[in-house]
Amino acid sequence: MSYLPCIEIEPEQPATSAVIWLHGLGASGHDFEPIVPELGLPESMAVRFVFPHAPQIPVTINGGMVMPAWYDILSMDIDRKIDQSQIMQSANAITALIEREIERGIDSQRILLAGFSQGGAVAYQTALSYDKPLAGLMALSTYLATHETLERSEANRQLPMIVDHGMYDPVVPEALGKHAVAVLQSWGYAPEYRTYPMEHQVCPQQIGDISRWLQKVLG
Repeated sequence: MSYLPCIEIEPEQPATSAVIWLHGLGASGHDFEPIVPELGLPESMAVRFVFPHAPQIPVTINGGMVMPAWYDILSMDIDRKIDQSQIMQSANAITALIEREIERGIDSQRILLAGFSQGGAVAYQTALSYDKPLAGLMALSTYLATHETLERSEANRQLPMIVDHGMYDPVVPEALGKHAVAVLQSWGYAPEYRTYPMEHQVCPQQIGDISRWLQKVLG
């Protein structure tokens, strides 16, 4: 089995939980690596952090330039026309990483998915369709790209979710984050929605909130 290349940060003691965290368009697995020490998680949580690198593909909205991307974005209108087959390929690749964690001895209910921007769209698709219960989902400055096609799994009907968004985000407008929450609620999920006075980024207050939430769902 071939897996996406990843950066992995191991805990001091053998891992008993895992966070698989997806970066945004044009970034890499290194993007969120510096956040791990800032989270200040207790050593007793024994969390393995996995930061996969997206494949290099041409991106239409960037003039066909080849860059790290989970899928091609065909237009930047509010509906975000995307390449659906590519987002499914990426979701399958993330599912393979979840399965690898299970093979390493991590219970599925101790595996959490996180994604920023484009990575968050893949995290939504992967987590909500996955056939074993997961620990949670962090959707950061993102949107629910596959809301018209997503086949939801009964295993994750009660999935704990946070949806974070910047109030001044010029890249993924907050309206898209709110739309995702409304769709999730209409499907019977109970996401926790949080906004921060920031643009398309993460901020210190948010990192503290993420740490507390991770300790709640994985502690």
